[in-house]
Amino acid sequence: MKLQGKTALVTGGGTGIGAGIALALAAEGCRVALAGRRLEKLREVAARSTSGPAMLVHPVDVGDRASVEELFRWAEGELGQIDILVNSAGVNFPRRTMADMEPATWDKIMTINASGVYDCIRCALPAMRKRRDGLIVNICSTAGKRTSMLAGVAYCASKFAVSALSSTVALEEGKNGIRVTSICPGEVETPILDDRPIKPTAEHRARMLQPEDVAAAVLMIACLPPRAHIAELVIKPVGQDYD
Repeated sequence: MKLQGKTALVTGGGTGIGAGIALALAAEGCRVALAGRRLEKLREVAARSTSGPAMLVHPVDVGDRASVEELFRWAEGELGQIDILVNSAGVNFPRRTMADMEPATWDKIMTINASGVYDCIRCALPAMRKRRDGLIVNICSTAGKRTSMLAGVAYCASKFAVSALSSTVALEEGKNGIRVTSICPGEVETPILDDRPIKPTAEHRARMLQPEDVAAAVLMIACLPPRAHIAELVIKPVGQDYD
């Protein structure tokens, strides 16, 4: 129970990486508030947590600024304070090249993947500044470090934005004792793969990272002492190129 007495808010927690992170934090004693678009999925994840404090759940649309603000009012009321914020909500769509993508798709991806992270950070910072302590972990992507035809133009742009947002906020807020980490996973076996133009085979999926692999990285970061800051971490399958 390395995180006993700590609290966390995890967005995008109903499936995939967010769910894996929430379960890992709770297993180490952290009191976790889980947020996402589908309340039934959040409840399913919460029911899977069999050790540590019971998870709290609340719906949110991170692409809606008012919804994010309401989430943080609720979370701070329920948790008392948010020690750890994990921004894991994200989307992509099958039509993702400049030639095929509609402008509305660009807007939606940027709003959820980039502006949603900005708004969650914006809402978390005042209380963290007051305490002069806090950890923010943004789930970025290797597509936020290396452009990728597979990820598409909007997804890459949104994740590059998250990478820059993370490093800039870390520079600004380090003096206030706030640590910001950008985790950049490669291919992970999650439901977002179903939105690829060509779905990966079962053999391909078996070679990918699993959500618990990314969760283990988040857990390591969360267990470090406040003096230690990991600015960025790239984690990928052994066979995935990264150059």
